[in-house]
Amino acid sequence: MRTLLSHEPGGPDTLRITVLPSPAPGPGELLVRVRAAAINYPDVLIIEDKYQLKPARPFAPGGEIAGEVFGVGEGVEGWSVGNRLIAVPGFGGLVEELVIPAQSAFRLPDERSFTDGAALLLTYATSIHALWDRGRLQAGQTLLVLGAAGGVGLAAVELGKARGARVIAAVSSEDKAAAARQAGADDAIVYPRGPFDKDGQKALAEQFKAAVGPKGADVIYDPVGGDYAEPALRSIAWEGRYLVVGFPAGIPKLPLNLTLLKSCDVCGVFWGAFAARDPAANQAHVAELFALWDAGKISPRVSATYPLDRAGEAITAMAARQVIGKLVVEL
Repeated sequence: MRTLLSHEPGGPDTLRITVLPSPAPGPGELLVRVRAAAINYPDVLIIEDKYQLKPARPFAPGGEIAGEVFGVGEGVEGWSVGNRLIAVPGFGGLVEELVIPAQSAFRLPDERSFTDGAALLLTYATSIHALWDRGRLQAGQTLLVLGAAGGVGLAAVELGKARGARVIAAVSSEDKAAAARQAGADDAIVYPRGPFDKDGQKALAEQFKAAVGPKGADVIYDPVGGDYAEPALRSIAWEGRYLVVGFPAGIPKLPLNLTLLKSCDVCGVFWGAFAARDPAANQAHVAELFALWDAGKISPRVSATYPLDRAGEAITAMAARQVIGKLVVEL
């Protein structure tokens, strides 16, 4: 079988196509014929040893997959060869065959493509956990989404609207603003690109405040970080919730006096740890996501697909922070 392996820390140019023997499923495991693997920002970080998860090398990037059951390990019930599934292995997805724990897999309905299925879990499961559990978002509240045209950003926009919130999308270009509006955002603002000096951060804070309105944003969804974080926090409502999702623009340092003045919460969002610690709650979220998908309230947006030989190009595009929606490698 073919796979794309990281043998040493570095960018996508360090990844190499390698042929390996096919694996066999052990007890409690499934052997999956991978049909599609989505690319996410953690794939940019993990091959550079900058992610919180640091697999032993060599390893394949690719944190979420869709495919078919190719083999069933001892003791596994409810799965048969040929069943379609999606899963989030965390890494290892850029490979033709992969062994995963059976308990980590979710069935992919026949009417959904492998490409769309691969683009669902990581972004939407992160966002539903963030907004429902950590942000306690309610109908009628105002949600500000930074990086609103990326995978998690568009998911947050759609889920916010499904919850009945007023959603303000913040993006870095007019094309991204159009994508956010198409996903249902009530309004979209285009912010300048950082880094910012103090005057630039003050101007950005005023832009956020004007967009969310005088009461502020009840929930702020921030998968961007960097110099965008403090200006966004300054636009939060009294007792608002600021959701820390990711840091492609850098890890910010927030002045904690702002949290006192607004009596607000700064909430970390670590979906992977949540799913491992409370699998029943995560399964309930995934079931709700499929129901929302069936109802037409969410729909993964795949903006480009790549073959395995060009998967490094997908990671390069993700690193440039120019992607709208998701990128998927089809195998």
